[in-house]
Amino acid sequence: MSRLSRHRRLRPRKTPSQPRSAETVASIIEAAAQILETDGLEGFNTNAVARRAGVSIGSLYQYFPGKDALTVALMRRETMRFHEEAAAALDQRSGKAALEYLIGASVRQQFKRPVLARLLDIQESRPALRDAVPAVDTLQSLLVTIIKRAKPGQRRPEVVAGDLLAMIRGLVDAAGERGESDIEDLERRVRAAVFGYLSRISRG
Repeated sequence: MSRLSRHRRLRPRKTPSQPRSAETVASIIEAAAQILETDGLEGFNTNAVARRAGVSIGSLYQYFPGKDALTVALMRRETMRFHEEAAAALDQRSGKAALEYLIGASVRQQFKRPVLARLLDIQESRPALRDAVPAVDTLQSLLVTIIKRAKPGQRRPEVVAGDLLAMIRGLVDAAGERGESDIEDLERRVRAAVFGYLSRISRG
């Protein structure tokens, strides 16, 4: 399959232009999330999603060519929601508070719908879907801004932001894989790792 045909297979067939159409698309994407949560990857297919959304399979195919396109749409929705919440970190009173807020948002994203988060993590690792997942540039830029506020003298904020992003994502994803449910405990551990790293690298 060519790169172009694969790209088309992962894109929505059309963008809804009317409020009612937008509601239909939103209900289909939410139905996909619910099917993943209740039936797992094994039960995830377009017929099941259409039934859950209360639409015909033909209506679903008007917008999505297959379940991979549905998966990508769901990934994009969850990523957009997270980025919108994470952006509020810039409204915090200090760089330290902004970083704490971002850590909390990352943990909440994983634990709000833990089954869905874990399954989407699995799907994101598939080579066929990897290029379709939104880039992390927005989050990286947000972290750079926060680091400049929290540690004004940091010489390489872009490198530090990349390290922190990998650290936060790794700890949160690992906790999700283990099925952890204690949000406060995970936040405490991630804060310890992040601020411990910042303290040591600043001294260095």
